[in-house]
Amino acid sequence: MVRAPFYDKNGLKKGAWSREEDEKLTAYVKRHGHSNWRQLPKFAGLARCGKSCRLRWLNYLRPNLKHGNYTLEEEKIIIKLHQEFGNKWSLIAEKLPGRTDNEVKNYWHGHLKKIKSNEITTSKLKSKPGYSIEVNQMRLINVKNLKALMLMLVMTSLIF
Repeated sequence: MVRAPFYDKNGLKKGAWSREEDEKLTAYVKRHGHSNWRQLPKFAGLARCGKSCRLRWLNYLRPNLKHGNYTLEEEKIIIKLHQEFGNKWSLIAEKLPGRTDNEVKNYWHGHLKKIKSNEITTSKLKSKPGYSIEVNQMRLINVKNLKALMLMLVMTSLIF
C-alpha cells in the first residue's frame, strides 16, 4: 500500500516522488537548465521546494548517473578508498564516475561493510584443508549468498 502524499504548511509536497513529478523535473531541466533551483519548482509546475528538486536531480535523475549493480572493480575501489579516506563519501564518489556520494555510502553500509566484517570468518574457513576460494574472492561475494556458500562447503566436505 502506498502512503498518501503529505503537504506541509506552505503547501509543498513531502515524501516519495511520483513518476509524473520526475518527468516534469527532467523535462524542465533539459529545456531550461538548472541555474535557479529556488524558482525551478514554480516554473516546472511542481509543489516541491527548490532543495528537494535539486537533490532529486543530482542524486537520481541526472543522465550521467549509473543505476545498475556495482561492478567488482567499483567494489574494490570503494574498499581501497574507504581504507584511505574513511567515511569521506564525496571523495570516494569522485573516483567512481556516475555514482553519487549518497549512493556509495548506502552501498558501503548495505553490502561492503558486512562483507568486510566477515573477513575474520573467511580467514578461518581458508585454513581448512581443501578450501580453494581465495579471501579476496570471498570478500566480494554478496552476503545473501554466504549461507548458500557455507552449505556448499559443508556438503563438499561430507563427500570427500
